[in-house]
Amino acid sequence: VQLQASGGGLVQFGGSRRLRCVASGSNFRDYVMGWFRQPPGKEREFVAAITRSGGSDEYAESVKGRFTISRDNAKNTLYLQMIVLEPEDTAVYYCAADRRLRVLSEDPRDYDSWGQGTQVTVSS
Repeated sequence: VQLQASGGGLVQFGGSRRLRCVASGSNFRDYVMGWFRQPPGKEREFVAAITRSGGSDEYAESVKGRFTISRDNAKNTLYLQMIVLEPEDTAVYYCAADRRLRVLSEDPRDYDSWGQGTQVTVSS
């Protein structure tokens, strides 16, 4: 599956943003999907993940209550709605997919398809 992430940009502290990830080339509903991010100078870290049906999700503690992951299987699209953004949320955000996973995973090594990343910068 090919993934194309978009929606990043410059956001003020406390603002909101919605990221999109459009999938092509394979059956989107066969994939567990995740969002990861890589802050400047740091390792890639888990943000959120969602099951194939969209019925269950998981979040990193740092984003719980502020970020919402969702998917529209009819549109082959994954979303990440972000609110109350903080400077610490500044990062390149990546969407990821995996066809084999049976449970949601926070480990980026468990995902075998990645989008190109979209930069989110939160100004203080």
